Amino acid sequence: MTRRDDGGLAIDFLGHATLLIEIDGVRILTDPLVRDHVGPLDRQVEPLPHTAFERVDVVLISHLHQDHLDFASLRRLQPAPRLIVPAGAGGLVRAAGYADVDELDAGGSTRHGPVHIAATPAIHSGRRLPFGPTAVALGFVVEGATRRVYFAGDTDLFDGMAAIGDRDIDVALLPVWGWGPNLRGGHLDPVKAARSLTLLRPRMAVPIHWGTYWPRGMGMVRPDRLRLPATEFEAAAREVAPDVRVVVTAPGRPVRLPRD
Repeated sequence: MTRRDDGGLAIDFLGHATLLIEIDGVRILTDPLVRDHVGPLDRQVEPLPHTAFERVDVVLISHLHQDHLDFASLRRLQPAPRLIVPAGAGGLVRAAGYADVDELDAGGSTRHGPVHIAATPAIHSGRRLPFGPTAVALGFVVEGATRRVYFAGDTDLFDGMAAIGDRDIDVALLPVWGWGPNLRGGHLDPVKAARSLTLLRPRMAVPIHWGTYWPRGMGMVRPDRLRLPATEFEAAAREVAPDVRVVVTAPGRPVRLPRD
């Protein structure tokens, strides 16, 4: 699916918080959730073909919630990629059979070939419900030779986003909703995601974490929350951060990256 731009970057929005980022030849998958049914949630868009997430080099896990760390989805990635997880999550992931695991705390970093990966803070619960461990919640800045991408994971708005913006972000991948009719604390909604642009100051923003999963049997309960968060974010961003180019991408589709 991916097509690189002139700066060695391509991004596919596979749905929810799952994106395939190809940067300088390294293929990075974020928070893989690639199944049609996950607990009480059903995928509302076309199923993903296996080719959408093949040959993955690195997986980034932002936090331990089941819709961001899904072992059944991870098992579909063959051969098993390197996993970069939040500090405190290593034991859980290694117990599931993964050996190539790095734990990062906010402020930590690592490299994979030519790509630098830095963990950033996030304001979100890191506990794996109902009885699992607790680890920090993270975002990540992925930096190649000429491009920098910020993947926010799940987070609320926080002042420290200004320091992330100091990294000169090309593309910000920002959650704008969740997986149901209501949104609880620790998340960005369309308006708060737009306000985050004034701190992050990216050249381009892509709304994620919307339009993909919905609770089974609740199709008639606020269905607008499945369809509208991305365009609401675009409209709010136009008001508060008009210099940021917003690219709304349907789940399962490549992101249209500029070539300039």
